[in-house]
Amino acid sequence: MSIFKRFFGKSKPEEQVQQEEEQLQQGLEKTKEGFFSKISKAVAGKSTVDIDFLDQLEEILISSDVSLATTIKIIDRLEERVSRDKYINTNDLNNILKDEISRLLAENNTKDIQSFSVPSDKKPFIIMVVGVNGVGKTTTIGKLAYQFKRAGLSVCLGAADTFRAAAVDQLTIWSERVGVPIVKQGMGSDPAAVAFDTVQSAVSKNYDVVIIDTAGRLHNKVGLMDELSKIKRVMSKVVPDSPHEVILVLDATTGQNAIEQAKQFSAVTQVTALAVTKLDGTAKGGVILSIADEFKIPIKYIGLGEKMEQLQVFNREVFVEMLFNK
Repeated sequence: MSIFKRFFGKSKPEEQVQQEEEQLQQGLEKTKEGFFSKISKAVAGKSTVDIDFLDQLEEILISSDVSLATTIKIIDRLEERVSRDKYINTNDLNNILKDEISRLLAENNTKDIQSFSVPSDKKPFIIMVVGVNGVGKTTTIGKLAYQFKRAGLSVCLGAADTFRAAAVDQLTIWSERVGVPIVKQGMGSDPAAVAFDTVQSAVSKNYDVVIIDTAGRLHNKVGLMDELSKIKRVMSKVVPDSPHEVILVLDATTGQNAIEQAKQFSAVTQVTALAVTKLDGTAKGGVILSIADEFKIPIKYIGLGEKMEQLQVFNREVFVEMLFNK
């Protein structure tokens, strides 16, 4: 039985499990070719971890958009494990690398979740989504809505990115595709007013999940901070502890820029979870390791394509196993 089926098979139909496993395999194909296949070649035939191998590993990690700090941490841990565990062969070295990368992902509080679900004691469960324009923020919201609805939850969207008319239009298209209601106003409307109306409507209609889109500009951090704070404040007037989750959407294809965006948004609002998109479009999926290492924010979702069903919950053990799976 594959590791994917071991984790997800009990709670999902067999056909869905197979579909999602294939999506993950295909979505990580470029990263596996560009990153982990190079590691496998560097490891092959090695009877010891020497300077030559460590130099190769450092080059492979950095070329795959793993930051220098994270690369050094992985290499240091590898050396420590090898000296302690008495590395014997190539298979052992692969397993140590897998284990250390999995540990790195665990240290940022990423938990292995199995499904699109929300706490039953918070209804509606309110999610605020942030991220710069172009990272796939609105698309991720549409996919989230689809997956929550697929899981049997009722969903309402709030178009609070009123800075761009295209953002409202795009979210409206997604609401129609998924078949969920949307609360919106015209371009230039007060984003906080849209958020307030959305939450109020969701409470009155007993929705399970509310997803609020927000503006994706970062050129004026003070303005963005004020706007996000205001949105939170007005929503909490309706549901006191909202938002329950703030998801930052990052584009894996932007590499180190994704890390910079995480720094910027973490400085202006309390980000509680990450969604990493477009993993299928890059050979530099190693950026996930840097994001995990630098920010103690759980990676919750990964995007593997444009289709509605191509958003998955992030399971670090499955992810690492798939990356090293030949």
